[in-house]
Amino acid sequence: MKLLVVDDSSTMRRIIKNTLARLGYQDILEGADGLEGWAAIDANPDVEMLITDWNMPEMNGLELVKKVRADERFKDLPIIMVTTEGGKAEVITALKAGVNNYIVKPFTPQVLKEKLGAVMGVAE
Repeated sequence: MKLLVVDDSSTMRRIIKNTLARLGYQDILEGADGLEGWAAIDANPDVEMLITDWNMPEMNGLELVKKVRADERFKDLPIIMVTTEGGKAEVITALKAGVNNYIVKPFTPQVLKEKLGAVMGVAE
């Protein structure tokens, strides 16, 4: 399964990638902002999940989600937003934009595992 992790923090990308690797995911692409994320997904339409931060330079995560959802190829792509934006209004905004699930930083590997399972329809 190919996943794309987009976050402007290289440390956060590494944490997410290491957690995913421990869960058995090996094919992981990454981007440092929404523009890199879009370029990666556009060049790899076989990506099966997008995990993105919200607050990033160039193109933020919400803009990336909207761009992905506007492309017919990715209308059903599972998207998880991982962000420090934990307010109810932000969560609602992200869900309306097309995010399937939402994780507030900081988070534990167990939370990421549970959210992945929920989005992928895999029971714990």
